[in-house]
Amino acid sequence: MRIGIFADAHDHVDNVRRAVAIFNHAGCDLVIFAGDFVSPIVVPPLRKLTCRVMACFGDNEGNKTGIAGGMRIIGEVAEPPFGIQTKDGTRILVTHAGEDLRGHVGDCNVVIMSHTHRPSIARDQNGRLFVNPGETSGWTYRKPSVAILDTEPLDAEIVALPEMPAIEVGDSLPAIP
Repeated sequence: MRIGIFADAHDHVDNVRRAVAIFNHAGCDLVIFAGDFVSPIVVPPLRKLTCRVMACFGDNEGNKTGIAGGMRIIGEVAEPPFGIQTKDGTRILVTHAGEDLRGHVGDCNVVIMSHTHRPSIARDQNGRLFVNPGETSGWTYRKPSVAILDTEPLDAEIVALPEMPAIEVGDSLPAIP
């Protein structure tokens, strides 16, 4: 089973569209969002996904009611952490912030988390796969990314979105006509 993973969209609609295109092109069977839509504006592009979406809220959601309403059309959204079991039996724990995992990891095979905006893939001593897709928005580190998880064999990869141009403090902005 192939699962697309993204997080920390922070209202960057264009990068959410890019993520959707990557997940559709990769043939994802499911997409998981690990928090921080921020507002409902990023939900409509998810309608173009060719698979189901499951999402958790993050710590920067400005309109949970609006996000939940939009998500009812295309998938599910819940408070973190929550667990799912895929059709092939892979047990996945989803959260936004890592500190929410205390006491919840149990016997899952995969932990998906975000919040740090830095992509990473690691395994613990029990062979559990920990996936942080990084930030879809690119606002913080200018290097937006998503992740693709394959459950057989259990592995993941980080997929870069187009980098955002660096902006230095003091750079002059273009004049507005």
